[in-house]
Amino acid sequence: MSPPAASSLGNEVLVVGSINTDLVVTVPSLPQAGETVLGDDLRRIGGGKGANQAVAAARLGARTALLGCVGADEFGNNRISELESYGIEVGAILTDSQRPSGAALILVDTGGDNVIAVSPGANGALAPAHVQAAQKLFAQANVLICQLEISLETVAAALTQARRNNVTSILNAAPGSPAAASLLTSTDILIVNRAEAASLVGHPVDSLAAARETAAQLSGQVRRAAIVTLGDEGSVIACDGSVKHLRAWQVPTVDGTAAGDAYVGAIAAALARGDSLLVAARLGTAAAAIAVGRVGAQPSLPTREEVSAFLRNPPAFAPGVGEYT
Repeated sequence: MSPPAASSLGNEVLVVGSINTDLVVTVPSLPQAGETVLGDDLRRIGGGKGANQAVAAARLGARTALLGCVGADEFGNNRISELESYGIEVGAILTDSQRPSGAALILVDTGGDNVIAVSPGANGALAPAHVQAAQKLFAQANVLICQLEISLETVAAALTQARRNNVTSILNAAPGSPAAASLLTSTDILIVNRAEAASLVGHPVDSLAAARETAAQLSGQVRRAAIVTLGDEGSVIACDGSVKHLRAWQVPTVDGTAAGDAYVGAIAAALARGDSLLVAARLGTAAAAIAVGRVGAQPSLPTREEVSAFLRNPPAFAPGVGEYT
């Protein structure tokens, strides 16, 4: 496995996470068990939560590095080249000759809903030792992002390194896992959706009131703040003893695959440049609103100019009074 290298320029955002190739088919409806449906042509698109969030941050203007692992295969080579084309520092991406690159099988229906199965492949080879070997990247970063498509031990090592280097850490605890509760005390900002939040607290998060209560509960377990994302209902941010509901704009959904990654990457980019968490969450909400109107993961992620234009003339909010409630 090739050793990681650090950029001499420094990076505002460091992502430690997964790199996948998404194999996407659009179908008229998501199949039930035992059912076969005919779909459109197969598309191969860059994906993986780690890579998606790195692209999201980079497209919004943050200098971004990615520590991850791919296989010695066509998928891996293509992903590294593509990530580099987005301006991401790829010197820390390792290549494992023993495992194939990670891949995700994604079905998307005409309403934008999806089902996803992930084969981690080489993502599983990213180990705590690789995090420790990338110390220079942590020393250069302002914000760290981690997710759960790599081992919990590796995520724990990254969160520990971030704390040692006074780097603000964001844990997007996705996919949901009760075991992720062990990471919360090392996390500055936790970002989860309803289902992921439920896996941490052990009860459904099936209403706005439940989301508020859950965000407040989780904020007491992390070092700074907890955010529960609610899709087209926006997000709930619990920080400094207060809980705010940031509503979403009404936009048509084509493909929701990377909406959460757009949100997380945008928050990291905003925090890295010194914005408050509420300002960062508003940027994330705008980035997600743009992303759901496009097909695919990384191709859907907006640029800084696109988000700025959206915020200058945004669509209507979902029903309610005011942007925050």
